[in-house]
Amino acid sequence: MGNANTMPSEAGTVVIGAGIVGCNTAYHLADLGREDVLVVDRGPLPTTGGSSTHAPGIMFQTDEPKVLSKFATYSRRLYSSLERDEDEPVYNETGGIEVARSDERMDYLQRRVEWAEAWGVPEPQLLSPDEVAEKLPLVDPDAIEGGYYSPTDGQASGVRACAALAEAAESMGAEFVGHTAVEDIETDGDGVRAIVTENGRVECDEVVVATNIWARQLSEKLDIHLPIAPVEHQYTITEPLAELEGARQDVTDDPVYENYKSVSGDKSEVLLQDPDRPILRDQDNAMYFRTHGDRYGIGSYNHESIVPDPAKLGGNEEDGNQASVHDFTEYHLNNATHPDRQEKAPRTASDELLPATKGKRLDYKYNGMYSASPNGLPVLGPVQECPGLWTAAAVWITHAGGAGKALAEWMETGVPCLPDGPIDLRNCNVNRFAPHEGSWDFAKDLGGEEYRNLYSIIHPKWVWTEHQRDIRRTPMYHSHKERDAELWAEAGWEEPHWFDSNADLLAEYGDSIPDREGWEGKYWSPIEGAEALNVRNGVGLHDMTSFNKMELVGSNAGRFLQWLCTNDMDLDVGQIRYTLMCNEGGGVRADVTVTRVDEDRYLLLTTGREVGSNHLAWVRSQAPEDVVVNDVTSNLAAMVCTGPDARKTLSKVMDADLSDEAFPFYSSQRTFVENIPVTALRLSYAGELGWELYTPSEYGERLWEHVMDAGAEYDIRPYGNGALDALRIEKGFRLWGEDLHTEHDPYEAGLGFAVDFDTDFLGKEAIEAAANGDIDHEVACLTLDDPDQMVLADRPVLPTDGDEVLGYVHAAEYGYSVGACVIYTYLPPEYAEPGTGVDVRYEGERYAATVQEEPLL
Repeated sequence: MGNANTMPSEAGTVVIGAGIVGCNTAYHLADLGREDVLVVDRGPLPTTGGSSTHAPGIMFQTDEPKVLSKFATYSRRLYSSLERDEDEPVYNETGGIEVARSDERMDYLQRRVEWAEAWGVPEPQLLSPDEVAEKLPLVDPDAIEGGYYSPTDGQASGVRACAALAEAAESMGAEFVGHTAVEDIETDGDGVRAIVTENGRVECDEVVVATNIWARQLSEKLDIHLPIAPVEHQYTITEPLAELEGARQDVTDDPVYENYKSVSGDKSEVLLQDPDRPILRDQDNAMYFRTHGDRYGIGSYNHESIVPDPAKLGGNEEDGNQASVHDFTEYHLNNATHPDRQEKAPRTASDELLPATKGKRLDYKYNGMYSASPNGLPVLGPVQECPGLWTAAAVWITHAGGAGKALAEWMETGVPCLPDGPIDLRNCNVNRFAPHEGSWDFAKDLGGEEYRNLYSIIHPKWVWTEHQRDIRRTPMYHSHKERDAELWAEAGWEEPHWFDSNADLLAEYGDSIPDREGWEGKYWSPIEGAEALNVRNGVGLHDMTSFNKMELVGSNAGRFLQWLCTNDMDLDVGQIRYTLMCNEGGGVRADVTVTRVDEDRYLLLTTGREVGSNHLAWVRSQAPEDVVVNDVTSNLAAMVCTGPDARKTLSKVMDADLSDEAFPFYSSQRTFVENIPVTALRLSYAGELGWELYTPSEYGERLWEHVMDAGAEYDIRPYGNGALDALRIEKGFRLWGEDLHTEHDPYEAGLGFAVDFDTDFLGKEAIEAAANGDIDHEVACLTLDDPDQMVLADRPVLPTDGDEVLGYVHAAEYGYSVGACVIYTYLPPEYAEPGTGVDVRYEGERYAATVQEEPLL
C-alpha cells in the first residue's frame, strides 16, 4: 500500500478514507472492472487511525433489520476468503453467543432465532446456561438464563482486513495513498470536479466519502449536512489470566504489526491476538467480550452517551494515540451511568458473568469512537445535492463487506446488489433524511439516543420520546391534541396513531377486536380497530399531510413522467393514474398516484413516510433540465374523508356534484369546501368511497373543521395510522417499504396491471424479462387460521410439514373487517396458490395460515 506523498493528478473515482468501508468499496469497484480508483487517507496505511484500527472486530450476524444481517453474512464470507498471511484467513469463525439475564431477554433471543431463519443466517439455536458454559467455560451459568448461538459468527481484525482488501484491490488496478489529508472537494453546477489535498489536486468524476466519524465535517465543506455523530464507547483488556494460559500468540511477524504499532502503540500486539472461543455479548448489561490470546477484552456501551463535537476531532498524534480514540473515563466503568441500567456498574456486571476477571488489572483501556445515524443504519448512496458525490458512513466492520459490495454495484449498474440479488437500501439511503435531521442539534441528540438503545430490547413500533419531538406539525396538530391523539414521530412529523377520544367506539366494535397480550400488544390500542371499523361502516377523516407529495412542472413534464413510470401516462387534465417507478434492474423504486392538475403540471403522491425523501431524490436525479421537481409535502395540507357516508358528508360542504357520473373514481377537480380552495381526488388508500383533499397549508386546520362539522350528523371520527394500516392491508394495497420495494419487480409483486409495454420507461428491458421469465417468489396474501392470533413482521414462513424457510412476513396487521390477521409475504409459486396452508414461526410457536385470493374485501 502506498504511504508516499505522491499521487496521480486525475482519477475516475476517488474514495476518501482507507478504513474498512473505504477499502471494501475500492475492492468491489475494482472487482467490477474499474481501473481508475484512487483511495486517499490522512493516516498511514493500512493502520489509518480510524475506527477500524481500534475496533475489536467482533461480528454478530443476526439483526432485526434484514439489510444488516445480509450485509454481515456477506462480510463474513468475504473476510473468510481473504488471506492475511500464509493461507490464514482474515476471519476467525469462532461462533458467537448472546446471553440472557432475564426472561424478557430470553424471549428476545427467540426473536433473534426467527430473524436469523428469515434472513438466512446459518444454524441459529438457543442454549441452556450449561450449554453456554460448555462453549465458554469462564461464563458463570448461574448468572444467566440461557443464550443464543450462531455458529458462523466470529471476529476479524479491521487492520488485517483493510490490508488484505487493499492488496487485492491494488492487484486489480486501484491505487492507495496515505499520509494525505483531503482539504476540500471542488464542485461546479454539474457536480464533483476534483479533490484538493495537502499534497495536490486530483481531478475526478466521482468521490466517495468513507471517512466515518469525520464524514460530517468533510460534507459540510459542500454545505451538505450529514446527520452523523461520533459516539464514544469503552474497551478494556485484562492482564493475562491463568485460565487462558498458553493461548497467547506471537504476532510480531504479522505483516501489519509494525505499522499497527506505529499508530496504536503497545496495545497493537494484544489487539492482533486471535480469539480461541466464541465471542460473547451480555446485552442486558450492554457489554461484549472476546479473548485476546491469554487475556479477555471487555467492551462496554453501558454508560451515559458521550457525543464529541465533530469539529474538534483531530488526527493521529505523534505519541501513538490514534485519532479515533479518546482518554478512558474510569468513572463510566465503575459507576452505573446508563439511564436505563442503573442497577450495577459495568465492571460489576462483567465480573458477575466472567468471575475469572474479577479483581484483575486492566492493562489497556480506551474510549473508542464510531459513527451513529438517527436510525442506527448506514448512510449510503448518491447525495442528491451534488452529482458525483457518494457516501459510505456509519458502517461497522460487521457490515462493511456487504455495504461496500452494494455501493459498488449501485455506482456501476444503478442497482444495489449482493450475490443473491438486489438489496433494498431504503433505510440506508443518504437521501432518506428530512432537512431538520442535518442540524448538529438533531444529529447529536439522536446519535446519543441510538447509543443508549444499542443493546436494548426495542419494539419495532417504538419511537423516541425524550429528544427532538414536536419538530414538524401538520396544520391539524392542535385539533389532534384536543382529541387526545396518540402522536408518534414520523420523519419529524407528529402523526396520530389513534385517538383516545374515540374510546367510546369500543362499546360498538369491541367484540370484533381480539385482545393482544404479548409482544404484538405493545404500542397498540384496540381503538385502532374501532377506528378502522368505523371507517368501513360510517365515515372517517385522516390527516395525510405527511405523505410525500411532489409537483412536476414544465412543457416536457408529461414526456419525462412517461419515461419514469411503467404505466401509460397520457392523461387528461383531472385524470389520475396509479403507476410504478422502477430502477434499471426492474425493482420497484416507488408506487405513486399521478394527477394531471394542469397542462404542464402534475401532482405525484407517495406513501414513503420515513423514507419518502428517497422518492424525491430519485425523481430529481432523473429529471431533465426543463422539468422542475418541487417538494410540496409541507406546502399542502392533505386529508382523506372516506367511508360509506363520505359522499353524504362532503356533499354538505363541497361545491361540486359528487355523483359517480360527475365525479368518477380516479378523477380530480378543483373546487371549494365552504370557503376553502381544494384539489379533490376521488380515491382512498383505505379502500372505501372517499375523496382526498389538498389545500395550501394555511387553510388546513379550517378545512379539517369544516369536514368534521359536516360529518357530525354521521358520527364522523378522525382516525390514525394504526387504523389506516389495517384498512389498506385488507384491501391488498401495497405499502412501499414494507410489502413492496426494490427487491421486487412488478410481476413478483402482483402489480403487472400497472405496466404498459406499449410505452418506453426506465427499467423496461428488465421488466420485460421478468414478465416472460420464471418467478422464484411471488406475492402471497395469508390469513392466520386462528382469528385470535396476531404476528408482527420479519418472521419466517414455513411449510406445514417442515422447517425449510419459504419466505418471511413482510407486513402484518389485523384485518378487523376480515376477522383475522392479514399477512403479506413472497413465496415460491407452488406455495402461493390460494388455499395452500403454511406456518408462521412467531415467538417460538408455529401459527397456521392459509394463502387467500386478494383482495380480501
